[in-house]
Amino acid sequence: MSFSLHFKEEIPAPRQLVWDVICDTESYALWNPFIVACESSFEPGTPITMRVKIPPLPVFTQKETIFSNVSGDLMEYGINQPFGLLSSVRQHVLTELSADSCRYESFFELRGKLAPMVGFALGKKLERGFAGMTQGIARRSIELHNSNK
Repeated sequence: MSFSLHFKEEIPAPRQLVWDVICDTESYALWNPFIVACESSFEPGTPITMRVKIPPLPVFTQKETIFSNVSGDLMEYGINQPFGLLSSVRQHVLTELSADSCRYESFFELRGKLAPMVGFALGKKLERGFAGMTQGIARRSIELHNSNK
């Protein structure tokens, strides 16, 4: 059983600039309505520690593991709980469309015995959060690109 989300945006900014936004953990609070703080080296096998805001819940700490990092193309991280209870995979995917534009895709999937319950309880909130995050990455990238012209 699973719960999944997929969002995409064509962003009129260079792929590397968008990648830099994704990797700039110190600026997450400027554009990300879902993650108010983030720390990670983004090296595969290392943690990514996020302070997550899903109203009406209090802000909480979410620690996941970086599974893959192909600079400029793909970042993948998630969790694997024991006994198949719950696992998650989160992907940031960039595809260059031209020198000054790219497609950003956001993938999120929950799997395991608890996935339907989490999807039922938090699905709409997760959908709003990931949609806002996708729009925020686009907005921040465009702002930075326009300020560099």
